[in-house]
Amino acid sequence: MPRLEEVANVVLRVPSIVLLDLLYRWDVQAFAELLRPKQEEATWRRRALWHAYYLGHVLCVVVLLLPVRSLVRLYLYGLTLLLLFMGHQTARDYMRHEMEDEFQGAVYQDPMVLRRFVTALTGQIFVSMLCALLMKTTQVWLFCAPLLPLLARLCGLPLQALPVVNTFATSVTVVEVLYVAASHLLVPFHLAAAVCREVAQGLEVYRLVALGMSLWSQLAVPVLFLVFWLVLFTLQIYSFLASSNSLLAQQGLLFIFLSSVAECCGTPYSLLGLTFTVSYLALAVLNLCKFYLLGYDAFQNGNVMHRGVTEGVTLLLLALQTGLLDLQILQRTFLLSIILFIVVTSTLQSMIEIADPIVLALGASQNRSPWKHFRSLSLCLFLLVFPCFMAYKIARFFHMDFWLLILVSSCMLTSLQVMGTLFVYALFMIELLQDAPLEKTDEIIYYVNAVSRVLEFLVAVCVVAYGTWESIFGEWSWMGASVIIIHSYFNVWLRAQSGWKSFLLRREAAKKINSLPRATRGQLRDHNDVCAICFQVSQPRPPPRCRAHQQGQGLPL
Repeated sequence: MPRLEEVANVVLRVPSIVLLDLLYRWDVQAFAELLRPKQEEATWRRRALWHAYYLGHVLCVVVLLLPVRSLVRLYLYGLTLLLLFMGHQTARDYMRHEMEDEFQGAVYQDPMVLRRFVTALTGQIFVSMLCALLMKTTQVWLFCAPLLPLLARLCGLPLQALPVVNTFATSVTVVEVLYVAASHLLVPFHLAAAVCREVAQGLEVYRLVALGMSLWSQLAVPVLFLVFWLVLFTLQIYSFLASSNSLLAQQGLLFIFLSSVAECCGTPYSLLGLTFTVSYLALAVLNLCKFYLLGYDAFQNGNVMHRGVTEGVTLLLLALQTGLLDLQILQRTFLLSIILFIVVTSTLQSMIEIADPIVLALGASQNRSPWKHFRSLSLCLFLLVFPCFMAYKIARFFHMDFWLLILVSSCMLTSLQVMGTLFVYALFMIELLQDAPLEKTDEIIYYVNAVSRVLEFLVAVCVVAYGTWESIFGEWSWMGASVIIIHSYFNVWLRAQSGWKSFLLRREAAKKINSLPRATRGQLRDHNDVCAICFQVSQPRPPPRCRAHQQGQGLPL
């Protein structure tokens, strides 16, 4: 039951977001011009349209913020009203057929008239009972107003009296609806007063933040916008495919996909929906990566840093910075393809952060499971090849400039990191398969990491150099200069400073270690000493897990 309530909490709020999105897309001024009223009526109609526009926003927001039970009650009232409308439409259709047939006798005298009467009567009884069930009442007669024209025909009233009876039945239903609406007219005001009291009690900043977090959780905002955008995207894809069968063959599946995504992010509401959709997709990809590497054990101690939030925030900030909402559909499609490229690159970087410690730990351990090694290597190969493929595609599709070079360089950095990880993994596997350990394995690993960092540094320097050259001899802008400065500081200066500090610390540590005397194998045997790393006595063939013990070196004397 709680799960059903959570589903209802999301599904029942989606129509409010859809209406808000439609109201944002509605051009009130253009609609007023299309009506072309007279000069004396123009101002009145324009004001009425704007008032309806703002009133629609207020009503949608109020419905969106209603509690779940109030939402269910509201939808039940709406469904009951729709059923009553269908009942009156059925009665009107029955009356029209009777007027066209012009049969003045009793309904049981003509089989066709009787069959039509029984069908209409059965439908009206079913509608009345369903309305009573939705309203949770035993007074079914409250919803039997659409039955009056049928009862009048059964009683033998003239056909000319049926329209009058139908009008009276419609008036009865309208009076009932107005009575129910008037009796519940103060409910929204009571809810608004309760919200105002709650806000007034929490004027402090931390209480307002807590209130916002509570509303965020109660409304299930991420899932709500996710469902809203998926519905919007599904309808857009369906309209694309249904409009023309040759569109897929002409444009291609990728262009149709990007065009549909661009069409579904033309308003702030749909842009938020796309943001949460991308965030959930990134989270699903990262969880799939963890599951592929570790199986079900990956979800026992999950990394809280990989939640897909970075990818969603990146898309939202880039969309706001570039003015994505103000562009035409074709320009929006091309810009969105670049933004999604950046998001995919960020996701690949998160995948590397997940895979790197797992692959290195698998190579350093004694795990000889071929399946685990195959999964790690296949994922690393994917992370090595796919960024290069993306960089090739985007460099071929767009003209090379400074911004595109930043994207291509991020793909190159991703591939470089994977190459370093694979090289260290290969060293671990070679050492594991050999009887004797490799000489100076730690130094080799350090040099591999150092070369990888140097290559990353050179790529960053090339990007800054190209950006500087383009700013001096090409088009200069404050935005480009700001990006160059930020890129120079974070990716050049900080990398150089960190690398130089790491080199100095490594050299100082090596100098201190080399200055200390080492225990030889003979000294360990004479003193019956124990290795301080693996806590085992020196043996002719020590276990391979302790490199210091294998080399006959214990603690410095």
